[in-house]
Amino acid sequence: MALCSRRNFLKTGVAAGVMAGSGTLPLQAARGTATDWVTLGKSGVKVTRLAFGTGTFSGQVQRDLGQPQFTKLVLHAYDRGVRFFETSETYGEMHKMLGVALKGIPRDSYRLMSKVTTREGVNPQEKIDELRKLANTDYFDVMLMHYQHTGTWPSDTTRWQDGILEAQSKKAIAGRGASVHGLPALRQMPGNEWLQIAMIRMNHKGTKMDAEDYNTSGAGNVTEVVGRMQQVRAQGMGVISMKLVGEGAFTTREDRRAAMKFAFRDAGVDCVTVGYKSTAEIDEAIENLNMALA
Repeated sequence: MALCSRRNFLKTGVAAGVMAGSGTLPLQAARGTATDWVTLGKSGVKVTRLAFGTGTFSGQVQRDLGQPQFTKLVLHAYDRGVRFFETSETYGEMHKMLGVALKGIPRDSYRLMSKVTTREGVNPQEKIDELRKLANTDYFDVMLMHYQHTGTWPSDTTRWQDGILEAQSKKAIAGRGASVHGLPALRQMPGNEWLQIAMIRMNHKGTKMDAEDYNTSGAGNVTEVVGRMQQVRAQGMGVISMKLVGEGAFTTREDRRAAMKFAFRDAGVDCVTVGYKSTAEIDEAIENLNMALA
């Protein structure tokens, strides 16, 4: 897509986003339930507040279940009302496993998100088509540029941004965005006109959250992360939260409940994605989020 075309596309999208996002956004999410449908900002994409993640330790936990058990898990989540499923090209076989698990379910009854790395030498259209084929889907409801972790990512990824815009114009993608790691990358989200959706790490303890070093083993800066997140929401972006249970670090239900409450009641995210390995974990996540919203 030519640069002038990209600018025209963005100008139109920004104008629509301003209209959709006008007014003051509340810091607290609206009360409701885990399986309510919510709109991810100016993207217009509707998802359930709770998502089904497939990336626990880069998908190892989900892959190790095997296809039959994983399919049962997906169908349990679907039957409980979780209708948003997410994966990434970095999660091994998870596109294919999700495609098998969701086979036969009406495509318009759930939402599907994928994430792509932004490697040099890879054709964006070919990669998106490859992932669609693997997932057995004609389109992704959300496509994110995965794991952006430098302060220069907006200029480093223009080729991928253009490729995703082109896929949107062909209806292969509905909503676009990025996931970030580290404060230098996060600081580039507010004011970014290309973004419709932001995926941001969020929990009450700062575990596996953003700091100056994107790969820090220490605690992240919760205050700044929440502040940046609220900035992008005020600008009309949808926000999906990840690392809600600190990548499995929160071993008590009290901490998992506190993390859910913090994400929605204090930070004000739109949606959270959690990885599961059992039906009990899905049931707990639904209950925890319902309690947070009560």
